[in-house]
Amino acid sequence: MATRTKKKVEETEAAEEKAPAKKAAAKKAAKKKPAAKKKTAAKKTAARRRTKKGDEDELPTVEADAEEEATPRGKGPHYLVVVESPAKAKTIKKYLGSGYTVKASVGHVKDLPKSKMGVDVEHDFQPEYTVIKGKEKVLNELKKMAKSADRVFLATDPDREGEAIAWHIKEELAHPDALRVTFNEITKKAIQEAIAQPRQLNQDNYDSQQTRRILDRLVGYQISPLLWKKVRRGLSAGRVQSVAVRLIVEREDEIKAFVPVEYWTLDALLEGPSGPPPFKAKLSKVDGKKVELKDRAITEGLVAELQTASFSVAKVDRRERRRNAPAPFITSKLQQEAANRLSFTAKKTMTLAQRLYEGVPLGDEGQTALITYMRTDSTRLSDDAVKQVREFIDGKYGKDFLPDEPMVYRTKKSAQDAHEAIRPTSLEYPPERVKPFFEAMGEEDMYRLYELIWNRFVACQMKPAVYDQTSADIAAGRATFRASGSTLKFAGYLAVYGAGLTPEEEAEKEKAKAAGDENAEGADAVGELPVLNDGDALNLQKLLHEQHFTQPPPRFSEATLVKELEERGIGRPSTYAAILSTIQDKKYVEKLEGRFRPTDLGNMTNEMLVKHFPHELDVTFTATMEEKLDQISEGGANWKSVLHDFYGPFKETLEKAEAEMRDVKREEIKTDIPCEKCGNLFVIKFGKMGHFLACSNYPDCKNTKDFKRDAEGKIVMVEEETTDEVCEKCTKPMVIKRGRFGRFLACSGYPDCKTSKPISIGVACPECKEGYLTERRSGRGKIFFGCNRYPDCKFAAWDRPLAEPCPTCASPYLLQKFSKRDGPYVACPNKECDYRREITEQPGGPGGSPEASSAA
Repeated sequence: MATRTKKKVEETEAAEEKAPAKKAAAKKAAKKKPAAKKKTAAKKTAARRRTKKGDEDELPTVEADAEEEATPRGKGPHYLVVVESPAKAKTIKKYLGSGYTVKASVGHVKDLPKSKMGVDVEHDFQPEYTVIKGKEKVLNELKKMAKSADRVFLATDPDREGEAIAWHIKEELAHPDALRVTFNEITKKAIQEAIAQPRQLNQDNYDSQQTRRILDRLVGYQISPLLWKKVRRGLSAGRVQSVAVRLIVEREDEIKAFVPVEYWTLDALLEGPSGPPPFKAKLSKVDGKKVELKDRAITEGLVAELQTASFSVAKVDRRERRRNAPAPFITSKLQQEAANRLSFTAKKTMTLAQRLYEGVPLGDEGQTALITYMRTDSTRLSDDAVKQVREFIDGKYGKDFLPDEPMVYRTKKSAQDAHEAIRPTSLEYPPERVKPFFEAMGEEDMYRLYELIWNRFVACQMKPAVYDQTSADIAAGRATFRASGSTLKFAGYLAVYGAGLTPEEEAEKEKAKAAGDENAEGADAVGELPVLNDGDALNLQKLLHEQHFTQPPPRFSEATLVKELEERGIGRPSTYAAILSTIQDKKYVEKLEGRFRPTDLGNMTNEMLVKHFPHELDVTFTATMEEKLDQISEGGANWKSVLHDFYGPFKETLEKAEAEMRDVKREEIKTDIPCEKCGNLFVIKFGKMGHFLACSNYPDCKNTKDFKRDAEGKIVMVEEETTDEVCEKCTKPMVIKRGRFGRFLACSGYPDCKTSKPISIGVACPECKEGYLTERRSGRGKIFFGCNRYPDCKFAAWDRPLAEPCPTCASPYLLQKFSKRDGPYVACPNKECDYRREITEQPGGPGGSPEASSAA
């Protein structure tokens, strides 16, 4: 590199000697502007001296906004910076001068081949990497750029996967001076510091990522073909995804096996010495012991006893309760909060966060990165970031909201702690400043996510919220009641982050209740109690007793499944979004009303995998493997040894499973139900839509039926839904059937007549004015509404359209919507129209008015 650079300098000097006329012109210019000329000449001389010395380690720091003349291409050293995405490249280019070319690899450039396993298990699991199809052009361009570069900086993402991408790019470019640079945020300071302090690629990080890839390939490419052979083509199994499905299936089994237990509650509506309004107190103890009212007889006996009892205040407890600010976001917590507060899927959250990290256009400021790296398990914050946010809090909220010392949050023992927590890159970009740019791009959801990250970061360095909490024990005969109330005394961090409980706070509250903490019930009590003192007599207005039944554990939502995976150490936060997408795409689970339920396919596949691969699908095994991958990354374990330890037992299990696993494809379970068309008995078979009844006389008789099982497990035939509509071809009645994309109308004369069409929801298509709207199901199983003339007309809506014009703007239809905060409501689809009305009645039957039906 030194020889090449020296040659360039000598050529430059020779060119200057051959240009006396230019020198003369320069002298005249110097007389006019002597100070500017001397300053420029001094800089050029200093740069030339540094170049002649051949000091390759001392890289120039290029100021993007410098007024001096930038070094022209071909004069002085030139560097190639390789990143993963074009958006990231565009942002980084702002902070580097003309001596740098920034190019994107557009993700991975090499991977194991798709057509075969690509791992030589006989020779220490040697991987066979090939250039990914379609990446040849990108690689050729990078190679061409690298040939003319003095040094290549590999600036892929600062995690193990980024290290693997950098490693493969280095192998392909074969440049003698390729170094790794990492940064947690795409800011001018971070980029220039990273460029000034490059390092060699990390072998341990690469080995760890390579081991993960090989493990996933060994499991996926050997169990998946077994599922194709035994169950259905196109299925997949994975080291982590199959465990996620197992968690959902086992939760569903818990729900089915759950037996509700009756219990009763007893509240007293009381009035204090000062009179109305009355307040409510809950029964806490009887005879000094915690009481359980198990049935109506016990409860009503106690009610009768207390009707004549005197109620008085036994003890009043007044205290301050502090509610601490939550830690800054790590990846998993960001996914959970975005699901809870914004109703985002994990995939959507990570996609939007990636774009915020890589940069978005902010008018004259150009492409600007707004958040730090979004794949992290650390709550650590840089000193500079903490200093900036403390100054921001002091200026906007005042010293009362600022703790005496910066808040420091504990990171989990299992965390890699390689990066900072997720936070804004700069406090110069508050949400209100950047909001117009997001609105102009039509990216309201990206703005909402940025606002969430901003608020959480600011909140984490603010003082706790303070409540005045009052609890009163009330004596009534041998019973003790408890009344609680609290009022917000000092908002603290709630001034910026709102009052909703975080997932961690919800979990702590549930733990306290389970442990019998009496204060847990009153911790979230809102509203004031009247002024009460020890010994005050109270007037009983009414005793309220109510029957309840214990509830089964709730099904997993995206937020709670991510939380469960994180707590059990399954996978890594960066993989959760992909896992949740895969298990839905493969139809192992479906999401109904925001909750995961296993499909028939998911139940059966899980049963077979757990039976034949109990070790590999064990939750603790998957978590232990993650720990081993961490050990490889830290240099504490050999990657080949880890693979040998895994593959020996796995190979034996695989061979046994191939011989013993059920062949569901060919399996026919006999029943005693006769076919109404030919008299032969039905058999249970498995198809794309799950189990169904098929005539055993197939193919001579192609009669099929849906079925379900009753509480005792007996088969109950599901009769086809009939309609008043007749087939336009054969005049037989049309019936409602269920297909891959939802319900549809089919001729009852099938298979002789194969007429079918979508079911109308009673709304004409507002776009083409010719068709009608139907309820459909996307490939992911989500219901939407589209025109029956698709693909000629591509109108589609996620919310149910209503055949009712907007009274404000005359839009031909309205939408039936739903939000967690407000429940169901009707709104105009026109964004410029603000018409909206609440749905006041409970959902009714089909065909009811908008006020009697909720969102689909």
